[in-house]
Amino acid sequence: MTVTKNRNGVFTTLGQAFMAGVARMDRSLSPAVTLNKLKAHKYVLSDLQYVGVALLSSYWFIIMESPPFPFKLFIPILWIVLLIVPVTSQFFFPATPIFIYLLSFYSSRFVSAEVRPVVSVSLLPTLESVLYGANISDILTRFTHPILDVIAWIPYGVGHFTIPFVVGAFVWLFRDVRILKLWASVFGYMNLTGVLIQILFPCAPPWYEVIYGLTPANYGMKGSPGGLARIDALLHTSMYSAAFGNSPMVFGAFPSLHAGSATMEALFIAHFFPQMSKFVWVYAGILYWATMYLTHHYLIDVVCGACMSTMFFYLWLPDDLKSTAAATTPPPNLSSFATGYQRSKYEVYDLEDPRRAAPPSAGAMLDAADFDVESDDEEVDITYRSPVPGTSSFLQQQQQQKAGGPKGHRHTASIASLIRGDERGPEDGWSPVRGSFKESRV
Repeated sequence: MTVTKNRNGVFTTLGQAFMAGVARMDRSLSPAVTLNKLKAHKYVLSDLQYVGVALLSSYWFIIMESPPFPFKLFIPILWIVLLIVPVTSQFFFPATPIFIYLLSFYSSRFVSAEVRPVVSVSLLPTLESVLYGANISDILTRFTHPILDVIAWIPYGVGHFTIPFVVGAFVWLFRDVRILKLWASVFGYMNLTGVLIQILFPCAPPWYEVIYGLTPANYGMKGSPGGLARIDALLHTSMYSAAFGNSPMVFGAFPSLHAGSATMEALFIAHFFPQMSKFVWVYAGILYWATMYLTHHYLIDVVCGACMSTMFFYLWLPDDLKSTAAATTPPPNLSSFATGYQRSKYEVYDLEDPRRAAPPSAGAMLDAADFDVESDDEEVDITYRSPVPGTSSFLQQQQQQKAGGPKGHRHTASIASLIRGDERGPEDGWSPVRGSFKESRV
């Protein structure tokens, strides 16, 4: 029964957040709306990034061989249409860095081998041995098991491609649209930087050392699924063998974008959804191990990918979103109860909750709700109750209770009895004190 209620509560929260998200959307189909916004836009120095994006994308489209000309022109035309229509522009314009990263990754295969740098085969394993005292990635691959294969496959072969969309969906549902734009920007530019480094500094991954040793590599070699070949055998498919065999980035070991993406997801979720911190960092830790266990990255690749991601996150994070209160504020049209997470005053101001540090008996300050005492006594109307048994008002009250009369608020003093004290006399058991107290003598 409890599980069913919790499940219904989750679906209710998601439904409320989805309806609130739809209400925040710009549902206009008129390109004039976008053009008017463009005319009213005040250009700043940071807008130069779009000039760089346009130049880089133009280069990739020029060298792109598949699809051939003129069919490849359909891609930028479609992109421009999506940017002009308001209902699609609100999603595709912030996602521009992500699409440029994907375009760079795909089109890197068309860069002529004559202008590409020489592939480094021995540098990464040598650096790993020098920095860490051993080839850590090689040690982690010496023992394999189907259970370990599945544990490594889930984050590396599934989570890496799905978690970014999950993060974007949750940010759209439960956080301000500005944070969604931040996610698309920092995630896209981090991965774009990683791809450019891999193109300019190509390095062979551990599976190359396992198959070919330290013999020189060339760009005509096919990629390998590494340890994911065991997953293909387990699932009776050739999915990963085909995907890595046709990969446009065969020698993109350094830095590890799997590690970089997992680190970015963990940092983002931990900052904007702090209640999920422990789960996302466990996921990131498993993925770090999986990259080496599946022979796709050396430890130095993982470390540099994580460091690069951390640098991008804190450089892109605005000052006004660094506090917990600002980072966890729900959208304006979504009440806090719908998020399923109600922040206490201690979390808002980044203070330690004394109730968790010490029990109530230790003198910790409590909220008013902690003093809500339930009583089994019968509720009594004390608005005009006489404190003296035997008076007329006291007897009337007792008779009213026996007859099943109305009952008042539990244990609550009436302000009206204090205000109207002058109108009541000793016969009602009321004797207001006037003047000063005098010392009584026995």
